[in-house]
Amino acid sequence: MDLTESENVMAASPVLGSRRRIRRAHVMAAGCAVAMCTALAAPVAADVGTTTTTTKPTIVLVHGAFADASSWNGVVERLESRGYTVMAPANPLRGLYSDSTYIASVLDSVKGPIVLAGHSYGGAVISTAAEGNPRVKSLVYVSALMPDVGESGMSLGAKFPSELGTATKSVPYRAGGVSGTDLYLKPDRIHPVFAADLPESTTRVMAATQRPAATTALSETAKVAAWKHIPSWFLVAKQDKAINPDQERFEAKRAGSHTVEIDSSHVAMVSHPDAVTDLLVQAATAAGSARPALAASGTTQDARAETALTGIAVGSLIAGTGAVLLARRMRRSRP
Repeated sequence: MDLTESENVMAASPVLGSRRRIRRAHVMAAGCAVAMCTALAAPVAADVGTTTTTTKPTIVLVHGAFADASSWNGVVERLESRGYTVMAPANPLRGLYSDSTYIASVLDSVKGPIVLAGHSYGGAVISTAAEGNPRVKSLVYVSALMPDVGESGMSLGAKFPSELGTATKSVPYRAGGVSGTDLYLKPDRIHPVFAADLPESTTRVMAATQRPAATTALSETAKVAAWKHIPSWFLVAKQDKAINPDQERFEAKRAGSHTVEIDSSHVAMVSHPDAVTDLLVQAATAAGSARPALAASGTTQDARAETALTGIAVGSLIAGTGAVLLARRMRRSRP
């Protein structure tokens, strides 16, 4: 190698070295960005893994006025076939305060997480009975009353009229020194108003075996509304003539409930047990999460993932900016 070639190699060496250092800087910066993304994403994956449990909740079914627990029979059979433990206690139908206190005491006997469902007036009962019970993970309303604080079944019905008023009759009662007024369904109105999608032979049996509700059950106003902080599911019966479907939609929207609508009469759990069972299973599956979400607010997991993705984007930006600044600094140091 002559002198000229040697001088050229020596002159080129600093330039080549600088270029190599710049490439190494880019590689290091990219590695930092990947590491930062991994670190930010890892808590999300870990969190998802800790929010689920294999324990199935107990599903407690509360019937409404003019009925008894047997109205849930078809749903109970289907839930048990899917491996769920089910309870369908007797709702006393004597008054919102006393009925909800009784159902709350039933819930105290249940171990583990609970999905609490109510049909018709039973919806008002579960809205009060679930208050203050952290084991109630989900509320399910089936063509139900869902009063806010200060509302009653009667006040909601006044805003959303239905044919129920034309289908009931009042009968005085006396029991243990207490007197009051019971409401019964008129036998000839049960089929058209209450259960139009059931055979008339079935509604005749319903008329004979109905359990009356004291007027206080529908007139007492709610003092609490558990659906404000417990995730809820709502089945709207589009052919309901006992509770106006528009009232059901109003209640579900106000609560941010996960809502389905089906072509059913008021007694959807009798005429459409599969649809009701499917909704209950949805609520039960969500109850398996440590943090079930209100429908209107999105899941905690979604919010955490969004935060993590934002962090990843910011981290990548910081890493990329660092690479550019480092490269510029190294270029300025070249001879």
